[in-house]
Amino acid sequence: MKSVRIAATAVMFLGLSWNSQAQTFPDREVSLIVNYGAGGTTDVASRALAQGMEKSLGKPIIVQNRPGALGTLTPAYIARQKPDGYQIGVVTYSTVAIMPHLMDLTYTIKDFEFVAGFGRFRYGVAVNADSPYKTLADLVKAAQSGQGLFFGTTSAPNNLAIFELSRLTGAKFEHISYKSGAEAVTAVLSGQVQVIVQNPPDILPHIKAGKLRMLASASPMRWVEQPDVKTMKEQGYDVEIDSWLGLAVPKGTPAAIVNTLEKAALTAMADPALAARLANMGVDPASLSAKQYLDILEKGYIEMGRAIKAAKIPRITG
Repeated sequence: MKSVRIAATAVMFLGLSWNSQAQTFPDREVSLIVNYGAGGTTDVASRALAQGMEKSLGKPIIVQNRPGALGTLTPAYIARQKPDGYQIGVVTYSTVAIMPHLMDLTYTIKDFEFVAGFGRFRYGVAVNADSPYKTLADLVKAAQSGQGLFFGTTSAPNNLAIFELSRLTGAKFEHISYKSGAEAVTAVLSGQVQVIVQNPPDILPHIKAGKLRMLASASPMRWVEQPDVKTMKEQGYDVEIDSWLGLAVPKGTPAAIVNTLEKAALTAMADPALAARLANMGVDPASLSAKQYLDILEKGYIEMGRAIKAAKIPRITG
């Protein structure tokens, strides 16, 4: 009986301790761990958000980078941290909705409390401006005839657009993977590959310079910068890819702390100046609550699992 009372007292004390911490959170600096390297779009966008959140939290947010393993090192790290709100991770759509279908990971979507979503990436199918393929249909027809077309991308979900296109049409494409969008662009400009699927910052400058031509938006929407270029779906191919940026903390973080972080993120995203900064980086600003972001990730996990299985994309090993 005595041991039961001691256990109950310990649980009550722990609960009071968590409540006290939640009420005073944050009382020191907070760390934001970014899952890609310094200077990249995800990093710059995350730092901009952190600056906005500092105003609401009243404490500094120290940004650190943990790149590697296709962006999955940061989620793996965050899932192991103390659930006190002082370690926030940039946990993206690709790392919880796509990569679990392609890699053996130490975490699942259930290992996090999601805070907010703050950005959305767009994807475009582009060829060299001198390419004989003037339309997406031209590209598909050539690949169907066995011309041995090569496509270049950095990683998922970019490559899923062509894998799905190949599966739906019987067109034959060979994939070459690159470490960065800049490398993929160089490859299509030099003729190493015939087509790429990349983000606005990678290809828009080259479109404006007359070096690339965009055949389709691989996203659910057209690009505002290329309003006359239809989506893949609009062109008759049932293909679209998506990806989001968001924040998460370890599972078990008190709801009051998650709510504080969510409010800080959403308040920051309500600032038109921050939204403009993200847009200038090629990231569509978003202001998703914790629940909205989780809903997108859970739905995406199911949809991407089906697409990856249908496309017979091999798992990544080694």
